Amino acid sequence: MSHPLRAVLLASALLCLPAQAAVSPEEAAKLGNELTAVGAEKAGNKDGTIPEWLGGKLFSDEQKAMTAVKLEKIRTKENPRYLEDTLKDTAEKLVPGLTKALFTIDKTNMAQYAARLTEGHKALFKRYPAYKMIVYPSVRPAYFPDAIYAATKENAVKASLTGSDIVKGAKLGFPFPIPKSGAEPLWNHKLKFRGGAVKRYNNQAIVKPDGTFKISKLVEDVKFKYANLNEAGGDTVKLFGYYLSEVISPPRVAGQLTLVHESAGTEGGGRIAYIYSPGLGRTNRAPDVGYDNPYIGSDGEQFNDQVDVFNGAQDRYTWKLIGKKEMYIAYNSYTINSWIKKYTDLIRPGHINQDLARYELHRVWVVEADLKPGTRHQFKKRRFYLDEDSWAIAVVDCYDNRDQIWKVQEAHLLTVPFIPTTTGIPELIYDLQSGRYFATTLVNEDPVSDFNVSYKDDYFSPSSLQRKARSK
Repeated sequence: MSHPLRAVLLASALLCLPAQAAVSPEEAAKLGNELTAVGAEKAGNKDGTIPEWLGGKLFSDEQKAMTAVKLEKIRTKENPRYLEDTLKDTAEKLVPGLTKALFTIDKTNMAQYAARLTEGHKALFKRYPAYKMIVYPSVRPAYFPDAIYAATKENAVKASLTGSDIVKGAKLGFPFPIPKSGAEPLWNHKLKFRGGAVKRYNNQAIVKPDGTFKISKLVEDVKFKYANLNEAGGDTVKLFGYYLSEVISPPRVAGQLTLVHESAGTEGGGRIAYIYSPGLGRTNRAPDVGYDNPYIGSDGEQFNDQVDVFNGAQDRYTWKLIGKKEMYIAYNSYTINSWIKKYTDLIRPGHINQDLARYELHRVWVVEADLKPGTRHQFKKRRFYLDEDSWAIAVVDCYDNRDQIWKVQEAHLLTVPFIPTTTGIPELIYDLQSGRYFATTLVNEDPVSDFNVSYKDDYFSPSSLQRKARSK
């Protein structure tokens, strides 16, 4: 079938799919009242183990106004424990006892806490005798700019989703703060506010069962077209992000450039990508950049649609909104990202050093994705757990085609006050079959990511990529 004819048939099929309607004005009126402006329950739970939403009150004005330049100075000269002490220095004043562990879950008492553990976490307890979760008092500091809040409330009554991949009527804010279908929370994650642009220093490691590893270093330039306060005039859901990365090490792939235009829709898995390979000396359009094609440099342990925990087209799955549950997830993860910690402190055989991880009880949205008959993906089922306060994905249980749990994704969430947003660093993918795991967005040993940069769109054009390649 020719490409134009296939495109016409795809468009016709999408027109036949019902659009999932926005919520009523009465429901939207809850936003900013009993619900936070992005749709979470403001109140804590009945027994007090989940507190009321705290938002930006956790952070000082100085922390909110911080820049990458100031942070780099603090990191190298003034206070190298700055990140690690964030909770101790600020939150303890609001929530005494916050830095003292409540209890530890391990293999011996896992059954006592089973109702609040994902199947993936249970599998990690069973496979690794030393695996544990140290649980601390819960704190809910996630917050976003006021403009995001206002736009989110408008989106609640205007935005709609056709099928799983065509978002209409959404601008700037979270498109579906009161979700009605399983595909909608994933769009909240993909379109959440992360600032306008960033230059990020990303380290990745493939960890063998014996704990040996090698670090791959990347420098990533990203511009967010959607949820960009500097470009808030139009609807940019169709093309919502640019990404350009350069591999710094290892030497055998150093100089490789990858350019991605992230977009909605299913053609090409929701993106267009180009790759420059120093070995070949030329730039090529990347044909397979979506779904379960292996992500470059991950040795097959991360699929393309697992980058940023989940991204790309959703059309190969049927999405079911299960509802909310109270679960133990990695949260307020400042210690694990401390500048005084080295990757050798963090990485251990089988799993990361769980003494550095902080777990808390939070309400999460649970979404199940089941592979559609006649479609292909190495994951037959996925179960997502999204933080209610930020729409960030915290955990994903991934099942193989034998219905066995295969991989467990875990994002260690923390709120970055000077953006402000809540994100996952590091991100982990545990392979329960091979015993290996993949760690990405490791930030402990490199310069602070710069969120004050700005890029013009043509910086991310294929011709710009070619010029950058020729300069190597």
